[in-house]
Amino acid sequence: MADAFAHLSNMWRYPTVIRFGIGRISELPQVCQELGMKRPLLVTDPGLAALPMIKSAVDANNAAGVPTTLFSEIKGNPTGKNLMDGIAVFEKNKCDGIVAFGGGSAMDCGKAIALIAGQRAVGNPNPWSDYAVFGPGGKIAKKDKVVPIIAVPTTAGTGSEVGRAAVITDEATHTKRILLYPYMMPATVISDPALTVGLPAHITAATGMDALAHCFEAYSAKDFHPMADGIAVEGMRLIKEWLPRAVKDGKDLEARAHMMAAASMGAAAFNKGLGAVHALSHPVGALFDTHHGLTNAVFMPYVMAFNKSAIEDKMVRLAGYLGIEPRTYQGVMDWVLKLRQELKIPHTLADLGVPKDRLEEVAKLAAEDPCAPENPIHCGPKEMLAMLDASHVGRL
Repeated sequence: MADAFAHLSNMWRYPTVIRFGIGRISELPQVCQELGMKRPLLVTDPGLAALPMIKSAVDANNAAGVPTTLFSEIKGNPTGKNLMDGIAVFEKNKCDGIVAFGGGSAMDCGKAIALIAGQRAVGNPNPWSDYAVFGPGGKIAKKDKVVPIIAVPTTAGTGSEVGRAAVITDEATHTKRILLYPYMMPATVISDPALTVGLPAHITAATGMDALAHCFEAYSAKDFHPMADGIAVEGMRLIKEWLPRAVKDGKDLEARAHMMAAASMGAAAFNKGLGAVHALSHPVGALFDTHHGLTNAVFMPYVMAFNKSAIEDKMVRLAGYLGIEPRTYQGVMDWVLKLRQELKIPHTLADLGVPKDRLEEVAKLAAEDPCAPENPIHCGPKEMLAMLDASHVGRL
């Protein structure tokens, strides 16, 4: 009897404490103290490090008796070197916690520092890549040996603030490796929509499309997870309504708040799984240093077309929920294409500067990506190459 219902079986994990609201960044010193942090390392990117919001956060912590060290030497696609440089700063300053402050790069690098520094502190000096999914060393991190993490997102895209994974580029293999452990989930998130107000329109668009890709792929993934499906479709409704407003007027705090919520919802939903959009984006980002959200946005309609036979019924339901007419797969596809055009998203992979003679290399890496098995239709190197060819010339 149980075998007949095997498709209704899965394991579900959901997020953490989120302090959501305008102005809540003022609570950072209190949260550090609540988590027992006495000397946190604030991890951010070089652009944010030069802005007043970072200085204000560090100054507020220092004034509250929580001396805070700043680390910002990370790339848009953080690398293993960035990670190890951060660990060196963490250890040199005897830090005891992480404040990951910024977009996806800061979140991923901060969470990875917390994981690897925690393992090193208990006598596990293995290379960081050994702890990755399909990592060369096949190591499993010791449970609960991760220093406490506070996440402060400043974009509305990755949702990494409520994620239990970090993506780091392995320079030696030119691949993106995924560190995936439930105890990498930040203990507390401070989601303050006011921190996203300074984002340029093109970054708002790219990160917003990243959130859409998370929700869409989670909804489309083949595993059984009705809670994730519900979160994903509501996340897409928020994005449909509020992303164009946030791009048009970056000071629209209502739009910024809804997009920040949608981004976290996307990451909560993709506990169910992702798919070929991310499997393709990861090697493209690793090889050509493209913006992750923008790359997802380029691939999205081509993966939709590939998956049509498996997701058509779901698209009918989605169109009804989002108020899209006609209530069909094609109606959803037309909405995605129109939204990309409105937000000035490049239509092809060639527009991102990816050369055609590298597509076979990308296809092989994409088929080996941990997100590939979650796609609703099997996609090996041949299928990945077909999607890459289509996306390179804009064929739908």
